[in-house]
Amino acid sequence: MEHTLVLIKPDVVKMNSIGVILSEYEKAGLKIEALKMLKMTKELAAKHYAEHIGKPYYAKLVDFMISGPLVALVLSGENAINEVRKINGATNPVNAEPNTIRAKFATDSTLNAVHASDCIENARREINLFFLADELMYNL
Repeated sequence: MEHTLVLIKPDVVKMNSIGVILSEYEKAGLKIEALKMLKMTKELAAKHYAEHIGKPYYAKLVDFMISGPLVALVLSGENAINEVRKINGATNPVNAEPNTIRAKFATDSTLNAVHASDCIENARREINLFFLADELMYNL
């Protein structure tokens, strides 16, 4: 069983479309193991997006991510990381397959509706940034 972190970004929360996004993951057979709404701080953004610090888009990304509440969740399932990334679609919504989350909800490569872990190591790191051990319904 694989676990992955998903962030439903502030743009989707503002659209009042959290439930639609959650439904997409559940329809695909993924299980929600943890879920909460929070407001990202600059400090949390710096930890989460550490590999992007210094890149031209970093400030815009952080400003967007701290602009309003987001929903953090942990999903589990067989090959969960790749399944979630397939459901989400390409980072740039212009390149996203039709009917993916980003094709339906994203407006550009920063305001792209959702974040998902890209590998097992990053999933573990990211999950631990957003959730305490007693908030998880499984053991990492």
